[in-house]
Amino acid sequence: MVAMSRRPGLLALLLLAGSVSGASAQEPPAPSEAAPSAPPPAAISPVAPPTGVQVSSLAAPDAFSTPGRETGLPKDLWRGASLKTAKAVLPLLAARPLSPAAADLARRVLATGAPGPQGAGEDPSLLGARASALLTQGDPKAAAAILARAPGVDRDPDLARAAAESALLAGDDTRACAVAGDLSSGRDEIYWLRLRTYCQAAAGQTAQAQLTFDLAQAQAKDAIFARLMAAKISGVGNPGAASLRNGLDAALSRSLGLDLSAAKPSPAVAAALSPDGPAASAIDASTAPPDVSVLVEALSGGEPVREAVAAAMLETANSADPKVRARGQAAAALALAFAPELTADVRDQFAALTVPEGKAPVGRDLALDAAAQRKLKGEAALLVLWTCAEAGAAGPAVGDRVRIVRALHAVGLEAEARAFALEGLAGLK
Repeated sequence: MVAMSRRPGLLALLLLAGSVSGASAQEPPAPSEAAPSAPPPAAISPVAPPTGVQVSSLAAPDAFSTPGRETGLPKDLWRGASLKTAKAVLPLLAARPLSPAAADLARRVLATGAPGPQGAGEDPSLLGARASALLTQGDPKAAAAILARAPGVDRDPDLARAAAESALLAGDDTRACAVAGDLSSGRDEIYWLRLRTYCQAAAGQTAQAQLTFDLAQAQAKDAIFARLMAAKISGVGNPGAASLRNGLDAALSRSLGLDLSAAKPSPAVAAALSPDGPAASAIDASTAPPDVSVLVEALSGGEPVREAVAAAMLETANSADPKVRARGQAAAALALAFAPELTADVRDQFAALTVPEGKAPVGRDLALDAAAQRKLKGEAALLVLWTCAEAGAAGPAVGDRVRIVRALHAVGLEAEARAFALEGLAGLK
């Protein structure tokens, strides 16, 4: 005790520690009232710093983007195609008749919805040219589908004409007359004078209709329109036979109660009158001469044109009969357009063929060959249709046809290539 009393501070500390230790052993700790501890740093998801809204501009639809119908052709149809070529060809297709094979090709490529050649969105007149070409070549329903979303109809006479014609073909005279009334430019062109005459007569505005009719006839006389419209305005007289040259003639003839079945319709009117729309042209190759039947059978049956078929046509091409020889040479050249790689002997025989060159200019032929080599479907189709439009309803010459078949086959438009070949074989004499 004596020693302990000498260190009172140490004694006090020992007594205090003992009291604290005893309290801890007798009483459990009180629950903590503090907030839960934060999760470990690894459990916290990092928050990305805010960024500005990214806005990307979409290309405006061009003259080729809106589909007229499903055609099975790809969205890159017009890849690499020339805008200048499109501008040159579309007005021709809107104004000239084509052979059945060419019309089928035109309807298919022009009804396809695909981004057009570069720069096509900058020229609104292309949409009217595309729709007008579809109308002329016999697909008014595709033209109407395209025009249903077309802006600026009231400002573009070509676009407005296509819209009015498609409405007339569909029997919607009210829509056609509204298009004519809303047009702000080109109102004095002959088509609009004639359409306004019809609309005024249909509305009972006889005096105005007569005045507009006189203006139209003074600008460009048309005997058929004059005959039908005179009866429409006067309400008396014999209007004669129905006319189905275009939508306006069809509307006039229909309003006069004429027998439409007795008239020969244009492709556009025929397609409009058909409940199923345009059908692929039926090319009757059974009329082809028997000495080219081996090639006809291969093409019609979807079979490959093998070297044996080409060799058979070469044998016909060596006939002593001048007419048979000419047919055989044309058929042999068409077979070559499909044939795979040939032996040197067969190539020698083809080199000896004397089929004359076509009528298309050399530059266009070279452009077609280049498009075929690069697999440019749309470009090749436009160049083919350019040559076909210049050839007319009879179709291209044999030399042009061979090049056309070869190009279409090369770019994968196989059905069209065979149709052109069969059309050519059916026309051999």
